[in-house]
Amino acid sequence: MTGSRATALTATVVLTVGLTGAVQAAGHDTTSARVWVTTVDRGELLAERPAVPFRTGTSPHQTIVVDPDLAYQEVDGFGASITDSSASVLHRLTPAKREETMRALFDPVRGIGVSFLRQPIGSSDFTAEAEHHTYDDVPPGHTDFALRHFSIAHDQAEILPLLRRAKQLNPALKVMGTPWSPPAWMKTTESLVGGRLKDDPAIYDAYARYLVKFVQAYAASGVPVDYLSLQNEPQNRVPDAYPGTDMPVAQQIKVIEALGPLLRRASPRTKILAYDHNWSTHPNDVATTPPGEDPETDYPHRILESPAARWVAGTAYHCYSGDPAAQTALHEAHPDKGIWFTECSGSHGPDDPPAQVFRDTLKWHARNVVIGTTRNQAKSAVTWNIALDSDNGPHNGGCGTCTGLVTVHPDGTVSTGAEYYTIGHLAKFVKPGARRVESTSFGTTGWNGQVMSVAFGNPDGSTALVVHNQNDDPRTFAVSVGERIFEYALPGGALATFTWPRSKALGSRLDRVPLDRATATTAPAGENAAAAVDGDASTRWSSGRAQEPGQHLQVDLGRVTAFRRVAIDSGGNLGDYARGWRLSVSDDGADWRAVASGAGVGQLTTVDVPRTRARYLRVATTASAGNWWSVADVRLYR
Repeated sequence: MTGSRATALTATVVLTVGLTGAVQAAGHDTTSARVWVTTVDRGELLAERPAVPFRTGTSPHQTIVVDPDLAYQEVDGFGASITDSSASVLHRLTPAKREETMRALFDPVRGIGVSFLRQPIGSSDFTAEAEHHTYDDVPPGHTDFALRHFSIAHDQAEILPLLRRAKQLNPALKVMGTPWSPPAWMKTTESLVGGRLKDDPAIYDAYARYLVKFVQAYAASGVPVDYLSLQNEPQNRVPDAYPGTDMPVAQQIKVIEALGPLLRRASPRTKILAYDHNWSTHPNDVATTPPGEDPETDYPHRILESPAARWVAGTAYHCYSGDPAAQTALHEAHPDKGIWFTECSGSHGPDDPPAQVFRDTLKWHARNVVIGTTRNQAKSAVTWNIALDSDNGPHNGGCGTCTGLVTVHPDGTVSTGAEYYTIGHLAKFVKPGARRVESTSFGTTGWNGQVMSVAFGNPDGSTALVVHNQNDDPRTFAVSVGERIFEYALPGGALATFTWPRSKALGSRLDRVPLDRATATTAPAGENAAAAVDGDASTRWSSGRAQEPGQHLQVDLGRVTAFRRVAIDSGGNLGDYARGWRLSVSDDGADWRAVASGAGVGQLTTVDVPRTRARYLRVATTASAGNWWSVADVRLYR
């Protein structure tokens, strides 16, 4: 972890296992959505509320449109890390309490079904021991190129038994390995804290073999490793008294080139992830760049643009600097490579009251981790420690205010923090192998007081929709699937997951038309016409003045396009819909023909027309109103 954030906080509540209900019960009414809610005041904690029925009709409220047929990245899982500290505090519990806690974490029915673990390879800052370690430590001045001293005996006592039990409870669990430091004898400083790998082909080869031996040893111990990164936070050059390594791009490329062929032969299932650091280079990391060296603020791009990319499955990101949009930018530059989000911890000041800690963590992680990462191509969403003690430890250097999914107290009781619920709202309902599907989201990771969403199609055909109300006040919204709809009200700051099974009644009869070539103009000019066709409902075009007849938004589709439905979404600014409208089309932008007209009744206006072919589309107002006219998104269906 680099730096700390006063806005990502965590508190605890009494641990509850046996969460109500499975994701879908046999014989459940297929025209209803089940719903689980967590509120910022802890009044509801993954609490199942009464199911809400779908109905026909429209809604005056902002509407989340879920399109199960428009799919994006496949999901690997959601979770945290069983650090050395986590293992230590879990082993303080009685066997019965430890088993109860493990079930609360990993059991998909009785718990939240954690499905992804990122495991430190050797010490991190979260270790219960006085001395940091790797798996091949030798006395100062000595080397071990043959790796004769390699051993994972340290992990056999507490960490591996927990990992094996986690995989028993959730066989779909994925495991990732990440080193905080190579063995000290491989480094310029001869220390686990700071320094770089010695720039020597023999060192790169030894480090690659060291990582392969870790993968083989874990597999032999019953814990196959699915993913492997080369260095935790490779731009964090001055770790605070805990293992860390400055690994410039050139060195990471050399390690990948040495590791790739070895790993492919030894463990074909194990994929390499590059980078494993923040969305953007942290200012502290830029400031500590050695004089005359490039701060490499485009680090992950450089890796994927190098020949070493042939060995890399994708890129891992952390949350401590930047914005999740960096993930989408990298994906668009390299669509053949995946994105994984692998670390973010709640953090708080020493005097923050528990209620504020829980509230602020829930909201920040809901926006940025639960929804922000997954809407930006992440195949995983992973926090940091899965368990800590009531002093946010034990730790040896590094973060003194990080928090865990669960907290083990001196009296042997266990309580849950906000991250237990943010991860739970994903892991319990979104199964490995699911795919993110299209859903409208009006909120932003930077907080704009709107309703955010992300949706997934599970392998069994069911759908899970996660919704967060950013605002402090309650918000009512609608959810539209195919030809059906339901309305729901969420308390301020609340996080909810809705699930419904595959159903012919909810099947969409129309396919979305890509608007990748579309451009927009308006009269009057208003604000940001391009926002109406950018596929992002959190941006909008607005008239900038009261509605009056003749205002219009004109879209050039870029080519003649066939469609049968036009959706005009006015977004989250309630009341900014056209009170009267006319829809016209044109082949050349000069001669127009009207195809439909009507009165607006709410934020989403859906217009069905006979099958139409046109290049240009114009929506014009035909009535006056005191409200501005806004268009957040125009969607076409065929």
